[in-house]
Amino acid sequence: MGYGLPKNIEKKVHKELEKVFTETGIQLNAINVPAELNSKLPKEINRDNFFKVSKGTTDFGYVFIDKAPSKTAQFDYMVVFNGDLSIVHAKVLAYREEYGGEIGSKRWLKQFIGKTIGDRVDHENNIDGIAGATISVRSMTSAIDEILQSMTILKENNVL
Repeated sequence: MGYGLPKNIEKKVHKELEKVFTETGIQLNAINVPAELNSKLPKEINRDNFFKVSKGTTDFGYVFIDKAPSKTAQFDYMVVFNGDLSIVHAKVLAYREEYGGEIGSKRWLKQFIGKTIGDRVDHENNIDGIAGATISVRSMTSAIDEILQSMTILKENNVL
């Protein structure tokens, strides 16, 4: 292990990935993005936030791990993609506010499942809001939209 992630977040990421892909011993391999291409991405990719998920010679997909702003703090989240670059799982790993934690509910997060590169998500058009969690809803939705756009660019440039 040791991916530049805090240990508690790293453990949660591995636990979620083992559930999603029904495998143990999953490995994360950092995706290297050339600096020039990275500067064109809506969401910056680095060795600590975007990984190919594999076990041995079998590739399962990708995981993006990041922080997003809430009202007064930040929350940690992960988005898991299958090999076809469709979202198969989204999870709020750590939420540090008294209010707005409902964005971590499976019911709300399932709106992102099946979205793929080329899709756009927007809290005003195709993602439902949550009363009392407006800032977090906007933040999570924008973050997922940016990673979908970034992955589209990475695919077009043969990085994925």
